Amino acid sequence: MTAQVEIRNVSKVYERGNQKLEVLHSIDLDVEQQDFIALMGPSGSGKTTLLNLIGGLDSPTAGTLTVSGQRIDNLGESALARWRAATVGFIFQFYNLLPMLSAQKNVELPLLLTRLSAAQRRRNAAIALELVGLSDRASHKPTELSGGQQQRVAIARAIVSDPALLVCDEPTGDLDRHSAEEVLTLLQQLNRQHGKTIIMVTHDPKAAEYASHVVHLDKGTLVEQVERQA
Repeated sequence: MTAQVEIRNVSKVYERGNQKLEVLHSIDLDVEQQDFIALMGPSGSGKTTLLNLIGGLDSPTAGTLTVSGQRIDNLGESALARWRAATVGFIFQFYNLLPMLSAQKNVELPLLLTRLSAAQRRRNAAIALELVGLSDRASHKPTELSGGQQQRVAIARAIVSDPALLVCDEPTGDLDRHSAEEVLTLLQQLNRQHGKTIIMVTHDPKAAEYASHVVHLDKGTLVEQVERQA
């Protein structure tokens, strides 16, 4: 199977005044198409930094990063923005929904950057909401939804453009256990039934059980990869 993500000798250094802080050190990692990876490690290990590099939200200091066949480490800002919009869906711990918009309108937001008609945007958003089990909540605003429902709306927004890759930063970190299990089951279905490649940062071992591989980082270095039994 072809790799969705190829990371070669990637390092990330932040400069603060005269100080240099190396957050990632010489990372090599392959993520196959339709894989579900959990990134784990202690606080400050570089998990979110690595996720942001894969999603094109940041650029490495050194090394090469190829995602969905595209070298992204050397793209300019505008090209990187176009690539992100076409290739990656983002799911965060906090749902980042616009409170004045309905679930339907929140899901439509990424499609405003496309040439789709208003009618097609509505149809695509309705399909995405149906996939996450929230067709009956399309007209509800975020304040009228539970935390778990808001996160499912955020997932619908992430998949409405049909991206090949979903990057998730602590997607269950703000949820109770029951809602977390619903969200993780949904991610697993998107992976297994709809072929989405998923890379998820989590500190929760129970959340990592839903992934097919677990990658451990410590102090910016890849220390272990574990393949989970299906």
